[in-house]
Amino acid sequence: MSQEFHITSLVVHAAPHAVTEIKNRISVLEGTEIHAVTDEGKFVVTIEGETQRTILDSVEAINALEGVLNSSLIYHQVDPVEEKSEEHHEH
Repeated sequence: MSQEFHITSLVVHAAPHAVTEIKNRISVLEGTEIHAVTDEGKFVVTIEGETQRTILDSVEAINALEGVLNSSLIYHQVDPVEEKSEEHHEH
């Protein structure tokens, strides 16, 4: 089975009164990292995961947070994860 590594970046726009609560909630989602937050309620967020479904679940969870006005997908990259061979040659 081919393994993949996904990384996505989003800009999340939140109501200014909800910034602290949303920051706390996003930061506990597995695979997420907040890189910047403005006073106006804009967040730059990356999400990393092993499947596209994992990424989509996290985006949906962020969009469902009370106070999130919208989010925009900025970037998505998929890279194959190469398995290391367990075979060692000794001569």
